[in-house]
Amino acid sequence: MSKVLVTGGAGFIGSHVTEALVGRGHNVVVLDDLSGGFVDNVVPGAEFVQGSINDVELIERLFNQQRFEYVYHLAAYAAEGLSHFIRRFNYQNNLLGSMNLINAAVNHGVKCFVFTSSIAVYGSSPELPMTEETRPHPEDPYGVSKLAVEMDLKTAKDMFDLDYIIFRPHNVYGERQNIGDKYRNVVGIFMNQILQGKAMTVFGDGSQTRAFSYIGDAAPIMADAIATPAAYNQIFNIGADQPYSINELAQAVARAMGVEPDINYVPARNEVVNAYSSHEKIHHVFGTRSTTILDAGLERMALWVRKHGARSSQEFEGIEVMKNFPKAWLVQKPTD
Repeated sequence: MSKVLVTGGAGFIGSHVTEALVGRGHNVVVLDDLSGGFVDNVVPGAEFVQGSINDVELIERLFNQQRFEYVYHLAAYAAEGLSHFIRRFNYQNNLLGSMNLINAAVNHGVKCFVFTSSIAVYGSSPELPMTEETRPHPEDPYGVSKLAVEMDLKTAKDMFDLDYIIFRPHNVYGERQNIGDKYRNVVGIFMNQILQGKAMTVFGDGSQTRAFSYIGDAAPIMADAIATPAAYNQIFNIGADQPYSINELAQAVARAMGVEPDINYVPARNEVVNAYSSHEKIHHVFGTRSTTILDAGLERMALWVRKHGARSSQEFEGIEVMKNFPKAWLVQKPTD
């Protein structure tokens, strides 16, 4: 039984990775500040510590007390589009907070640091699907911060021999997703809008393409990584292979929720138009595993969403730049 720290373990992806690690017999400590996660997401068998990765004293105390062998770093605010307008917050949490953990991992002899990066590091690419060899060219501060952490982990390996594993997931959806966050996780946004009797908001014409990845397919692979020597010091795309347009997704979500599709098209925002990746490398290292088709995954998530009900859309407090801020994200004041 290994001692493992999972940051962001009360969040969506983090809670599923924690569940998989506990199921494999690991002793897991979850660190989460609950800014985007929920106590109810912390799985039985894991120890929960409420706190921030920006609290250096707390991190040092945890590493001293717990003597972690492995770190899974999933704590982040993963709103690509919003990151343009919260640049300081983005870098403080997604970059500097990561450095606090890497410092502690080096100083306390952690065996391997598993980092959840993002497909956002690629930006727009003429090469589709994107492979791990595709040249990174992030187009938003969120992607920049993720790429910076990846680069820092490589330097930490060279200087301090800290082993790492980097996963680049994309468009992950499923149970426990925070459907009340209107800035990220389009599947959750759509389902929340349907529960509230609202039209699904689509930016632009809806022709943007993504491959939507069910969490139940990704989390077990991530949990297996620390016991997979061939994965060490490697980068892996992880997620679904089949791309869909946002229009196609809206139709599929409506089917899963048992309603007729109702779409509200709003002006396009600054985003990558087509983004989906190849997974040949991860299949080679972890083996080819069964995957969940989109309709089946959406049905599972819809069951969970209907059980838990709608959530109020969360307004981000502390927008730093209002220039070019999407009108669809502005607080709608009631009219007389």
